[in-house]
Amino acid sequence: MKRALDIVILSDIHLGTYGCHARELHNYLKSINPKTLVLNGDIFDIWYFKKSYFPKEHLEVVRRIMKMAVDGTKVYYLTGNHDDMLRKFGEISLGLVHLRNKLIFQVDGKTHWVFHGDVFDASIQRARWLARLGGEGYDLLIRINRMINGTRRLFGFAPVSFASRVKNRSKAPSSISAILRILPSNWRPKKDTTMWCAATSTARRCAK
Repeated sequence: MKRALDIVILSDIHLGTYGCHARELHNYLKSINPKTLVLNGDIFDIWYFKKSYFPKEHLEVVRRIMKMAVDGTKVYYLTGNHDDMLRKFGEISLGLVHLRNKLIFQVDGKTHWVFHGDVFDASIQRARWLARLGGEGYDLLIRINRMINGTRRLFGFAPVSFASRVKNRSKAPSSISAILRILPSNWRPKKDTTMWCAATSTARRCAK
């Protein structure tokens, strides 16, 4: 029996890259029945998309999401930095998928505000080439990490994640005051709004 949920928010799936955990995600999607599914940016990695690498497991994730939309789940696709070329289309509906840059909704009388958060990353805003270079290095690190873990398993050692250690040292702003200082004025949330942002990987309550 599928788990009934009101809203599910997913981000940074990066379909089309070696670091994508498509199989695990597909199994999760098969286990839930949400009323609303919010894909909060970087679902496809357009920066590093290669025709030579888009395995069956990645395609199954796309098919599962479309099946959920056909079955009645309202699907929103919010743009991120790795799929930012979609922003030029503005806010439109592509059949059963609704393209947005940010999303505001109410749950139990409380306001929730969702967006990807790449506006916080100075390397993306000021040095796009540096962000792309970092992404290429991260993808390479993941492939090396998998080979090392394969060897560790042969000798009975637990796997380690060098990629996670690198990512956890990123300098994305973690305090809400730092985030609010660099938000565009027309994106600032109202008081007592819960903000869901992939840049901080958490929900934070905003205040004026």
